[in-house]
Amino acid sequence: MSQQKEAVAEFPHHILLLALPAQGHLNPALQFAKRLIRMRVEVTFATTVFARNKMSKATENLNGLHFATFTDCCDDEGYKHGKTDVQQYLSQFESHGSECLSDVVLKSEQQGRPVTALVYTILLSWAGNVAQEFNIPAAMLWIQSATILDCFYFYFNGYEDEIAQSCKVQDWSIQFPGGLPLLSAKDLPSFMVNPNDKYGLTIFKEQFEAIDAIKILVNTFDALEPESLKAIEKHTLIAVGPLVPSAFLDEKDPKDNSFGGDLFETSKDYMKWLNAKAESSVVYISFGSLLDLPKNQMEELAKGLLESGRPFLWVSRGVVVEGDQEEEKLSCLEELKKQGIIVPWCSQLEVLAHPSLGCFVTHCGWNSTLESIACEVPEVAFPQWTDQLTNAKLLQDSWKIGVRVRVEKDGIVKSDEVQRCIEMVMDSGETGEELRRNGKKWKELANEAMREGGSSHKNLKSFVDEIGKHIV
Repeated sequence: MSQQKEAVAEFPHHILLLALPAQGHLNPALQFAKRLIRMRVEVTFATTVFARNKMSKATENLNGLHFATFTDCCDDEGYKHGKTDVQQYLSQFESHGSECLSDVVLKSEQQGRPVTALVYTILLSWAGNVAQEFNIPAAMLWIQSATILDCFYFYFNGYEDEIAQSCKVQDWSIQFPGGLPLLSAKDLPSFMVNPNDKYGLTIFKEQFEAIDAIKILVNTFDALEPESLKAIEKHTLIAVGPLVPSAFLDEKDPKDNSFGGDLFETSKDYMKWLNAKAESSVVYISFGSLLDLPKNQMEELAKGLLESGRPFLWVSRGVVVEGDQEEEKLSCLEELKKQGIIVPWCSQLEVLAHPSLGCFVTHCGWNSTLESIACEVPEVAFPQWTDQLTNAKLLQDSWKIGVRVRVEKDGIVKSDEVQRCIEMVMDSGETGEELRRNGKKWKELANEAMREGGSSHKNLKSFVDEIGKHIV
């Protein structure tokens, strides 16, 4: 009993945190947990058996962090995009996840360390029902940009029909309220304009039907998206990011130099390769942990890399580099091997922070976007779907830290366009210099936001203090 009292005294708050077992959810959620712990908030992180087994051993000895695991019926291999039925998967996740959350709340109460708030990442609106059942404050950790949140909000609140009609017209654009940028069809989340993505839109609609009774925490910072954070008059968006390891931002904890959620493993021979390269000379290419490019697009990307003549590190599980699968190999594979290296996975932040990096060819996932800002690396925006299209618009036109590729009518980015964009970013001319100046500015503002007394630090502290008012 005395140990329980000491634990409560050390951590007066206890937050239950739920995240989907995808790297884009786990990484910011884990960093959010670490930020809470530094504010003397105990965190129980609920996620799947597969995700927990793949997390870094470094998370095991973090005082104040506990894990509660449950099955999603994919314990051995995890969710496989394009191979696992998403509707069935999310149904199983909800069923077992609800049971796990309820169990944690009940057991924590019995142990004298009651849960004082439930926080969950996007697409998990049902978790709010669990919080309501136990009369616990709930908050959503929005792991995408504030601008994307606004787009979905306005879509579901008055703009759905206008967008549906506009999709029938070429070269149209839309102006949402609140000072958001003018967005064309290629800038909107793909769910809104692609009729094949209607199930994804349904999930987001459920999310926005349940936000009235919850706090909304956003993985961004005030200086990056000032208009977007205030665009919705009905809701207060609380910026608590960028949720990137401390060693790459405020440096409050130099040991916090990884996310801890590495769902793929490989050797780190690529770091030795980077060490041998000249400063700002390497092109880094990665399209995230979920999607692989179609073969014809990879061929064009590969040719563009060769035409650039620059050394590159390409992260792709879809490129066959050895073996007998000749039909799957890139036609120029041998030439590629002479100019750069291809790996199935890498520690992205370590790579982005390496002095040899000069350019990041990215799908514009929100985590990758924030990581490039934290590491001051200019981008070639190569978006594929969902929020990536809007992020590409922001990084080129609003923040001016990258250039966006032009897509042909057949949906493919040609090799000469890949080369053009790489040269624009890495060249010492006016465009390249402007991108690097802006990158330095945004990195400094991101650091400032996360330091003690910075905007995101103060916002998170206010959220924690607000939780305390609900403790009986």
